[in-house]
Amino acid sequence: MHSIESFGTHDGPGIRWVVFLQGCKLKCLYCHNPDTIETSGGTEYDIEELVQMALKMKPYFGKKGGVTVSGGEPLLQAKEIIPFFKRLKEEGIHTNIDTNGRILNSFSKELLDDYADLVMLDIKHMTEEGYLALTGVSCKETTFNFAAYREASGKAMWLRYVLIPGITNQPELLHAMGKYFKDYQTIEKIEIQPYHKLGVHKWEALGWDYQLKEARENTPEELIAASDILKNYFKKVKIN
Repeated sequence: MHSIESFGTHDGPGIRWVVFLQGCKLKCLYCHNPDTIETSGGTEYDIEELVQMALKMKPYFGKKGGVTVSGGEPLLQAKEIIPFFKRLKEEGIHTNIDTNGRILNSFSKELLDDYADLVMLDIKHMTEEGYLALTGVSCKETTFNFAAYREASGKAMWLRYVLIPGITNQPELLHAMGKYFKDYQTIEKIEIQPYHKLGVHKWEALGWDYQLKEARENTPEELIAASDILKNYFKKVKIN
C-alpha cells in the first residue's frame, strides 16, 4: 500500500476513506501520483487492521460515503482486495474501485461481481494513437472490454476523463466518447477531471522527465464547453 486519505471528497459518493495501492502498469504523462507507479515498495497491511481503521471513519460516511481503493492500479491486487471488501460489506460499508480497467481476470471479475458497489473507470483517450501516447501502452480496447463487462453486470459505474488542452479536449473526441457509451445503463455520471500540474514536483523528485511541461490548465470556458457536449450523452456530468 502507498498511502491513506481519511476524508476524500473526489473519490466516489460522499466522504470516502481512500486507500492508495502501490503499482501501475501504465505511465500516464499527466499522472499526479507518479510515486505509485513502481510495483516495488509500499507498506503491507493486515486486512483486518485496515477494516478496523475504516470502521473508525464510518460515522463520517453518512448515507453515501464509504471506502475507495485507488492507486496506482488497485486491480493488480484484486485477489487481496476481495477479502478486504468482503469484510467491509459485512460491516455495511460502501465499496468503490478507482481503476484504469486494464485487468479483467478471474479475481477482478469476482471483486466486481460480488463486492464492488461502484467502479470508477478512467477513460484515457478514444484513439489507439492517443492512448499509447498518453499511457505508454497500447490496446485501449482493454478498457472498453472492462466497461462492457461492468455494464453486463448491471452494477453502478462512473466514468472519469482528464481534459488536457490540445490533447483530450477536442470536440470530436468528446463526441466519440459520448456516442460510444450513450446506450450504457449502468453509467451514473461522467466526471471531467481538469488538467493540473500538481504532481510535477513528484516527477522531478523521481528524476523523471515530465513531458507535458508545455500543456496549460483548462479555461473555465473550455470546461463548460466540454460539459455541454457530454451532457448530450450522459445522465450527469460533473466538473471536479
